[in-house]
Formats: sequence, structure tokens, C-alpha cells
Amino acid sequence: MQVALYDRTTGGCRDGLHPDRANENQGGGIDAIFFDGTTGNAQAGRSGRYGEHLTMSILADKSLDRPVMNKYETLFHRHPSNPILTGKDWPYSMNSVFNAGATLLPDGSTLLLCRVEDRRGALSFVRGAFGNGVDGWQIDREPTFIPDVERFPEELWGVEDPRITYMPELQQYAVAYTSYSRGGPGVSLALTKDFRVFEKLGVVMSPDDKDAALLPRRINGSWALIHRPMTPLGAHIWISYSPDLRHWGNHKLMLEARRGAWWDANKIGMSPPPIETSRGWLMIYHGVRRTPSSSIYRLGLALFDLEQPEKCLIRGDSWMFAPEAEYERHGDVQDVVFPCGYTVATDGDTINLYYGAADSSIALAHGSIRSLLAWLDANGHSEQAHDRRQRQS
Repeated sequence: MQVALYDRTTGGCRDGLHPDRANENQGGGIDAIFFDGTTGNAQAGRSGRYGEHLTMSILADKSLDRPVMNKYETLFHRHPSNPILTGKDWPYSMNSVFNAGATLLPDGSTLLLCRVEDRRGALSFVRGAFGNGVDGWQIDREPTFIPDVERFPEELWGVEDPRITYMPELQQYAVAYTSYSRGGPGVSLALTKDFRVFEKLGVVMSPDDKDAALLPRRINGSWALIHRPMTPLGAHIWISYSPDLRHWGNHKLMLEARRGAWWDANKIGMSPPPIETSRGWLMIYHGVRRTPSSSIYRLGLALFDLEQPEKCLIRGDSWMFAPEAEYERHGDVQDVVFPCGYTVATDGDTINLYYGAADSSIALAHGSIRSLLAWLDANGHSEQAHDRRQRQS
């Protein structure tokens, strides 16, 4: 739909309630910024009609009569069978299933390690596996990975949000997960070869910390863990290094939540483990926008240096995936899309993203790694250049 928002006769802006006429109550709330660098004030010749409080970007033709809203590109396409897993699929009584880690097994089948909440509120992980990764899931008839409070008291209130990384050097899968204790959420690690027997390493990042995953290989001789500590000053993404997966240090800020009205202001976190590409580590991360009624979880993109993962090369300016479908907008927690895992097809480009929808079900969306990188090039900026401008201002 192409609607001229600026009315050159009255100097006002049309609104959704009165598309046939200009809104007469334009007291100074919106400043329309055109791509040629001029403002609605300059082009209208009415400097008193607009204020400085809210900025709306508009894609405009040369003529004032034909500004149109910028159309976004769809990067992830929802599977028509969504949601692919709900509580109705479970072989025992439970409340909800969501936020699954994902990996491909040696036989090519897809494995999901699903976060399950039972009707008491207790949290555990349950294994589901099947060849095509869409339907016919073979689900364990009892929890696969349960809290072991006697040996690991940090799991007292449950385990959440598993993220799976295959570690070729160890010939094992590493599962980073949130262990919830009386002191809050922390980051724990476990190793497994078959998703039946797990070697728990215990808590490695103390509360409050979550949204963690390991990189699949050492960086300059050390293992690397991406995680999201919470502080009174905000929730930002960090990276830490370890010689043995147990002792961690050399902590570095990786990606900072923005401030103000941004979609990813104040609170961000990594979603699934980063994707290693020839250009760098491609991260899908979530930003949380707080509203008077709740919060909205949306997804964005950033690219990091392969050998210095704390160095952000490009960061997208806008979100690229957000709650839109009914099963994403309504559930135990409304307006949430939260992926913890993905698989990559044999073509090396198609990504199958498994995400929690409204903390109530698991859904699937398909995308292209090449398309994600191209979108980032077109819709992102260099964090280093941005930091220099901030320091100079």
C-alpha cells in the first residue's frame, strides 16, 4: 500500500483513522526524515508544524506526493505445519514444550532437546528425534535430562534453554543450559555422546547469567563460551575463555544492548549457537522491547571475527524476525519467538531454525545463510565505526 503521509496543502500528516485528510492535531510529535537528507520541515516550508520527539523513517520518491513505507524482506519462512510440537504430542502429562536445542546426528536425523514444563512447574529436557525434522517425532516417554539437586544444587528450580554444540576435538556434544537455583539463573555445561548419558560439569557462570553456548573449536588455544550476564546497568552479550571447560576467565564484552527506543535496547541475548561462515561467526540474537503490558522478543543479526569473536564486524539495525503468528503472540508468555537451535541442510546454506513460540510450543522456520549475510550487508553497520562516532560526539 502506498499512501502519501505528508499533505502539502495543510502541512499535516495523514493517519490511519482519516486517510482521506490530514490530521489537524500535528502539534510536534513526528519528524519525517526523507532519504535525501531533508526533513518534513524543510520540504514543507512549515518549520513550526513538526517537533523533535519521535522520528519515523520514510522511503520517499523525489516527489513529496509519493513517500511510501519501506517494505521489509522476509528472511525466515514459517513452516506450514507450525507449531510442529505442542504439549498434545507428549506421552505424559505436561504443561508446555518450547526452546529446544537442535543438532544433526551421524545418521542424518534431527535431534531436539526440548525444554518441558510439567504441571507442577518443574523444568526438564526431553529428547525428540526423527529423520525429517518436521513431524513423526519419537519422544522419550520420560524426561531425558532432569535436575540432580543432590550433586548439583544449582539445578534446584529446574533446567532451561539447552543449546547444543558438537565439539569435533572431543568427539562429543556439549550442552550449555540455564540452571536455576535459589540465587537465580546460572550457566551450566554437560557433555554427551548419545543424549542418553550426560557428564555434567556443573555451573560455570554464576547468577544472574544465561543464554549461553560454546563455540565448536578452540580460539587461540582456549575454549570460548558466549553468555549473557545480567547487571543493574543492563543485559549484554559477553564471551569468556577456558583451557578446560571448567575454569573461565578473560571475560570480554561482545555485543552491547543499545539504549533508548531501539528494538534491542537494554536487554539482549544470544539465541542459537553462532554459525561459522567464511566471513565470520554469524549470530542470531534476541532483543527485548519492554511495553506497558509485557515484553516483545524479536530477532536480529550480527557478524563477528572468526579468530577474535569478541570483535563485532557488522550489526543489523532492525529486527528481522518477530512474533506475528497466533501461536507466537498468544501462549504462556505472549509475543515471544525464542530459538535455541538450528540445523544446516546438506547444501550448506539452508538453515532450519527451531524456536519456542510464546513459551508454549516449538515452531520451525527455514532460511538461507547467504541471504542472512546479504541482508546484514544491506541493513547493518560497522560497530567499530559506530563506537568511534560515539566517542567523538
